[in-house]
Order: sequence, then C-alpha cells, then structure tokens
Amino acid sequence: MWTKQFLFVVVILGMYQVISQDIYVAEVMVESNVTLSSENILASWSKDTTITTNTTIISSELVAECLVIGEDYSCNCSTGYAWSNEVCYSYGCCNESTCKQNVSQATSICVPKTNGNKVFSYTNDVHPTIPDYNEFKVKVNVDVNSSRLQELLDSLLPSSPILVSTQGMVNIKGPSGTVKYESDQTFDCTFEYESDSASWNQTKGTQNLGVREGRLTEIKNCPTTVDYKSCSEMTLKKVTGAWEGTYMCIFTIGKISHTASTALDVDLLPDEITMTYKPLIADCSEKPETPAKVTVTAMIPETEGTYNLTWEENGKKSVQANPNMSQKSCDLETEDGVEWPKTPPETIVQNPKCPAGRIGFRSRTCNANAKWEDVISKCISEELGKVANAAENFRNGLGATPEVAKSIFEGIKNTSSSASSGSSVDDLADIGASINIFGVMKDASKNIELGEEMLNDVVEAASNMVNASWDSLPEENILEMSSQYLTNVEGLVKEIKINNSEGLNSSNLELRFCSSDDCSISIFGVGVNMNKTNGTVKTMAVKNLMNKLKSREFPKKNHSSLVLSATLVDSNDSDINIQIFFPDEQPSATERICVFWDNDAKDWSSEGCVANITDDNQTLCICNHLTAFSVLMAKSANVSSESLEMITYIGLGVSIFSLLIFLFVESLVWSAVTKSNLSHFRHTAVVNIAVFRLLADCSFLASIEPDSLSEDMCLGLTVCKHLFYLAMFCWMLCLSVMLVHQLIFVFSPVRKRVFMYLSSIVGYVLPMALVASSYVYYRYTEQEYFDKKSCWLRYDRLLEGSIHAFLLPVGTIVLSNLFSMVVVIVTLVKTSVPDSSKADDKDTAKSILKVVVFLTPVFGVTWIFGFVFLILDYDNPLHTPVNYIFTILNSFQGLFILLTGLAEQKVRQELVKIVMAKTGRDTDSIKKFTNSSATTYTKDK
Repeated sequence: MWTKQFLFVVVILGMYQVISQDIYVAEVMVESNVTLSSENILASWSKDTTITTNTTIISSELVAECLVIGEDYSCNCSTGYAWSNEVCYSYGCCNESTCKQNVSQATSICVPKTNGNKVFSYTNDVHPTIPDYNEFKVKVNVDVNSSRLQELLDSLLPSSPILVSTQGMVNIKGPSGTVKYESDQTFDCTFEYESDSASWNQTKGTQNLGVREGRLTEIKNCPTTVDYKSCSEMTLKKVTGAWEGTYMCIFTIGKISHTASTALDVDLLPDEITMTYKPLIADCSEKPETPAKVTVTAMIPETEGTYNLTWEENGKKSVQANPNMSQKSCDLETEDGVEWPKTPPETIVQNPKCPAGRIGFRSRTCNANAKWEDVISKCISEELGKVANAAENFRNGLGATPEVAKSIFEGIKNTSSSASSGSSVDDLADIGASINIFGVMKDASKNIELGEEMLNDVVEAASNMVNASWDSLPEENILEMSSQYLTNVEGLVKEIKINNSEGLNSSNLELRFCSSDDCSISIFGVGVNMNKTNGTVKTMAVKNLMNKLKSREFPKKNHSSLVLSATLVDSNDSDINIQIFFPDEQPSATERICVFWDNDAKDWSSEGCVANITDDNQTLCICNHLTAFSVLMAKSANVSSESLEMITYIGLGVSIFSLLIFLFVESLVWSAVTKSNLSHFRHTAVVNIAVFRLLADCSFLASIEPDSLSEDMCLGLTVCKHLFYLAMFCWMLCLSVMLVHQLIFVFSPVRKRVFMYLSSIVGYVLPMALVASSYVYYRYTEQEYFDKKSCWLRYDRLLEGSIHAFLLPVGTIVLSNLFSMVVVIVTLVKTSVPDSSKADDKDTAKSILKVVVFLTPVFGVTWIFGFVFLILDYDNPLHTPVNYIFTILNSFQGLFILLTGLAEQKVRQELVKIVMAKTGRDTDSIKKFTNSSATTYTKDK
C-alpha cells in the first residue's frame, strides 16, 4: 500500500527585470512519496530554476504538512503559521492543533501569524452580577473578518446588549517620544475594512474621556487606500498637561469596536502658577527715602519634573517717591477677616485669601477720591472650580461626551441652588462663575451636540441664578452679569437639540417649543404668536431679571416683570414677524415701549418693534426680528423727566424750610394772635396743616430711591405718606367748614370746646381710621397695599387699587374746599355792593383775588391739577403743561403757606413788636410798617 504525503508549500515567485521588479506570492501544492522529505524537495528547487512561465523562484518555505492514510487526514501548520480564516470558517480548524479535515481545496490554508496578538474583549450587560457572563478576552493570531465575526455574534447572542472590541487589527501612528509643550500633534489611524464610524478616547489613570471636535481639537477622515478602507486623523493644538495620556482610536462596525492605542508624553510646563505678594501694596509714605521691600512667591502644583525659574518684570516702570509730596490714600481696613492695606488712589488690590473650601481671589478698588469701593469676590467653591475646568476641557474637545455635559450642568445646578439662598459676595461669585460656564458650554455646543436630556438641569440652574439678590454688586457689574446671563442662557437654549420635549418650567424660568407652522404659545402669562414655514420656535421667559438690566437709553422707566426671548432654529425664513402680548402690569401707564436687548450696546432698544394697546389693556409688541424682548412703561405722574425731578426736589426743600419758619413764627406770635375764638380756630387748623405737610414732605424725600430701601422700610414710608397727607387734607376741611359756618352764621359762633373736639376727630381719628382700614382690607384680601417700585399706593385700574383709599377722600375734601371758596367769594361780593350799587368794581376784584391767592394753599385747591393730570391722556397737548403746573404748585405749597401766614396783619404787627423789643428800638413805625391791611374773611369775635 502506497502512502502518499501531500505537501502544501507557500513559495514566493519573482520575476526580475532590468528596469523594474514585480514580486508575487503563490501557493503551490506538491504531492510527494513518503520516502521523500519536504525539505529535500524544496532544496532541489534551485533559485535559478526557470518555469515555462518565465517565473524565477527567489525563495521557498514550508508552511503546512498533511499526512493522509486512507480517508484519514492529519494536517498541521508549520511554526510561525496559523490556519487561515477560510479553513477556520469552512472546516472548523481555528487553532494551532492538528486538523482532521481535508483542507486541500481551500484557497489559502496557512497564513503567517501577524505581529502581536489580536485581543477580543466581550462585555455582556444582561447578567452584570455574574462574573462568567460579564466579560472575557480572547487572543487570536490571525486577521479576523469583521463581518463574519458580527454574524457569529448575532447568531450566538442575538438579543443581548453586548460590546465587543478588538486590538491589533487597527494601525495607529502618533508622536514618538516626548513632545514640546504647547505644540500641535497629529495622530493617524487606519483600518483595512470599511467602518460605520470612527472615534477617539483619552485615558489617564482611571479617567477615560472622549475626544471630540473642539476649540483645540480637529478630527477628520483622511484619504483611504487600497489596503486601508477606513482612516481617521486627529490633531491636538497647543498640548498641555491636560492632553497627556494614552489615546485610543476606535473604528466601529455593528457591535464590534476595533481599537488601537498610543501614548502622548508632553514635556510639561506648569499649567497653573500661583503668585503671592507680601505685602500686597508697598507703602512708601512713611520713609520714602528707604526702598520698600515686597516678597513675591511663585508656586506650582507638585510634579516629578525639574524646572528652571527665571523672573521678568513687565508693566509700568517704578516711580521714585517724592518725600515732599503728600498723597491721599485709602486707609488700612480689615473686612470679614480680609486685610486691605493702605493703597494709593486709582489702584486695584487683589487678595488671594478666600474662605475655606473656596479658590480664587477678592479684589477691591481704591478710587480717585481715595475711598475704598465694595469688595468684588472671585472666590468660587472648589467643586464649581472643578466643573469650570471640565467645561473648559469640554469646549477644547477633551471629554466632550453627553455624559460629561450632563455632569457639568448638574454641578452648576447644585452650586446655584446653594448660592441662591444667600446674597454674599462669595455666593454672587459662584453665580457669576456659573454664568461663565454656561457661556463656555454654549460655545462648545456649536461643535458637540447637546441633547434635550440636558434641559432640566439647565432650566433649574438658570432659575436659581436669578433668584438671589445681586444688590451687593456695583451697578456696572450687575449690568454686565445680567447681560452675560441673558446672552449665555438664550444661546445655550438655542443650541440644545429638541426631539420630543414641548418645554419645561421652574420658579423663575419657563421654556416652550413649537414646531408647527402657526405657533401660539403662552409662557408665564405672555402670549406669543408667530407664523413660519419651517423650523422650531424656542421661547424662554425669565423672572427677576428686568430689575437687573438697568437702561441708560430709557432712564427712570418702569418695566414689566418678564424678559421674553424667542429664537427660530432650523429655518430658512428671512421675513420674520412675532407678536407678543404682555399682560397689564401697570394700568396707569400712558406710554408703553416695546424693547429688545441690544447685546452690542448693552442696553434696551426699540428698533424694529411697535407697541400697541389691546382692548383688555395688554401691551401688544410686534417686532420684525427675534431676540430678548420686554416692555418699558412710563406715566409722568410716576416717572418724571429730569427737569420735573429737579423742580420737585427744589420745591420740597424750599417747602420744608418755609414750613419750619412758619411754625417758628407761629410759636412766637401764638399768644398774641389767638385771643379770639375765630383766630384760635384758624391758627390751630393752619398749624396742623403745616405740621402734617412737613411730615409728608420729609417722608416723600426719604422714599425718592425705592430700590435702595428694604420692603419693610418702603411699607413704613408708604403708610406715613398716606396718613400725613390725609391728615393735612382733613385739617383743611376743618378750616373751610369753620370759615363757611362763620360767614353764614355770624351771630351763632362755634364754641371753642366744640370746635376742638370735632376737629380732633376729623383731623386725627378719621385719617388714622382710613389708613388702618385700607391696610387691613388689602392684607385680608391678599392684595398688594403698596408698590415696591415707588413706595406709594398701588393703582391697578379704575376703582381698583389702594390708591383709591387716598384719591376718594382727597377728592371729596378738595371739592368741599372749592365750594367753600365759592361761598367766601360770593359773600364777599355781596357785602361789597352798597345800597347805591355804585361800588368800586376794581376794589371788589382785588379783594376776590386776594381771597383766591390766600385760601388756595390752605384749602389744597392746587391738587385739582393732579386729578386733571390723571384724567388726561399722554398724547393730550395739555398733559405736559398740567404736569408742570401741578408739580410746581404742589412742591412749593409750604412756601405758599408761609406767605399766607405772614400776610395776616396781626402776625406782622406782633413780629414787629418782638423785633423792636429785642433791638430796643422805638415802636412808632409799627403803624407805617403794617399800614397795608390784609383781606379779612370775617370779623373776630
């Protein structure tokens, strides 16, 4: 029985030519007698052997041997070779053991083992608690067909959430050795199969971060070749310590990830250098001839590297102190345990001392007047500092994954929640840093997509930020922070991708989305209508922000309580119109301006917006662009021009001074001018009028800056003004009624006791009862008793609002006093006409004029102009003149009361007597001085 041996030999056949050389790899099967060894057969083939195809054998090698005995086969690959994929898939021979199959018909039988092992990692999340089912690794020695492996996985685990990755099938090229700090580095990754996607990761210690397109990263698909169907290129710009680590490129096909990794070692310089100075400011004022010493310390984080340190001086040249020159400076101060040294004017001092658990610094400015300004804190919590670093890396492209983005927003939400409960400088530093992180994430979202799963944390964090009071910051800082807040939150909401969400809401911020062509949205009670052809409208409304966005273009204007932002994404509409219905928040407003926030000018602008008033008194804003909108409102009675304000302040100052003089004069002449009952009645009423007017004016001046007052102080001043003005008018009513009674019932005068009893009830008890009852009513009905923006009573609409507890009684009293004046004038005219009817009309007219002039201030008739002003529309031509008349007459009422008092002849005579007695001069000139008689309303009895 003949024994046959099949030898499967892989030989390299080459053809050499003069100009060029082509090399081919061929597989030849040789059948030999058992008595001949494979080595002998190969040795008999000379390298110079020429086959009929003119092919020259340049090398030969034995790769496999099979022993065939009958129908039994025993095949093995030679050392350095392994069964091919075809043999593995078709014949089941996949390892280095003997194969019992006839593999002679395979195209490729044994192939060289590849350099390095291929590693397959398998992870099964179905049974994570069972180690045997959790993960395993397999090492193979040959290239693996990715599609065939995917078929096997699908057949073995068709429904399991698995992750399979390979190593060794992907080629990666990166920088070798240590690279230069802040240099640009490029990585190339190639794969022989076409992949579904390519991605990059960085591993440093236990931290695994995804690398995406960012500010300092560039990832692109490089050109493919015949050998490599997939290629990815990553460039890192200005590499620092954050970029040092191991980088892995991943090509994904179905459920399989093919990976390769390489390390990046950066010749680091310190990313963080902390500078400290002791003292913070050199004091040269004590001994200017002796140079001041300042110790500067530079610290870097602990590292294994060794650095060479050099010092350079930058900035202004040093100035020699003049010993003969004395300069003002801010004195040494210690506030909250932080020392602020003696500092020259126009100098900013930075103190790195922060409370425990915080990082950063605090700064303070010594202004040009050598006065310390408020402390500005940049001391943020350590946790927020970590969030800020993560956000910066995210924007640069390191760790730019949805999981990291969500953790960043969760960190902002947690920090802002604690910061919103207080208003310290450190809490506001956290809020300012959180706003900046929003801006960083907004910029990053242009390269890395953020999904709607981020919205809840974004809304909660943004709502918390405006919940706190920012009043401890300088006004310019409040404006800057408010503008950044609006820009960053609006931009972030615009960039976040929306799938199914219709909106979210919190205490201070609400979002609504609309994808239909005809959008009609209600958000915090504001109606928004917009027609479009495609895209999504994103609408955002924010509370507690308008009071922070102060306007220079529209000073002293009242504002609505909401800022509304509207953006349109994924749309190509060029002609946009939006209608916004703002609720009726100030019914008394006669001027309403629709404005949008101009981020370039950092102010409100009305360009492109038109304001209309609807039938239900809402403000309809129609704008031809999209941005952040609000409404500014004004009514001259509440919001005056600068000239009216100047008149008011000057008039009140003059009135207060005049009333003090009047009361002083009354105290001097009281006993002399109140000898008769009528005089006593009149002077008692006028003195009470003057006292309550003085108290009301002082209360008014104390409330001219409502924003600087606490809510309790504002309430107290509102109650005081309400009470004092009502008491003043009640005493005016007592005076007018007394005068009319005396004119009509000449022979039946009121007794002194009766008058004092009744006037005390009307002048004291009645105003207190009106104020108390109105306050209790509005508290009981849970309505606002006063307006925090003006520290005065509220006007909601006609016959609604606490202001009517003032307007109705005052209007009644003014009309009654006006009637009393008419009675006085008619009585005066009748008594001036003699029986012969030949009275002097000129003298009568002069007497009437005197009555009007002297009774108008003490009867409060000038307030009629105030009621007329409330009735007039803003566009009425009489609106401004009546406003000025009312402001002048009302603010100078104290002066008019003084002149009225001095116009009485008895008062003047008594003053002259007192002056003459004090100076020791003769009193013969008294008659000449008081020769002119004042108009008398009636005779004293």
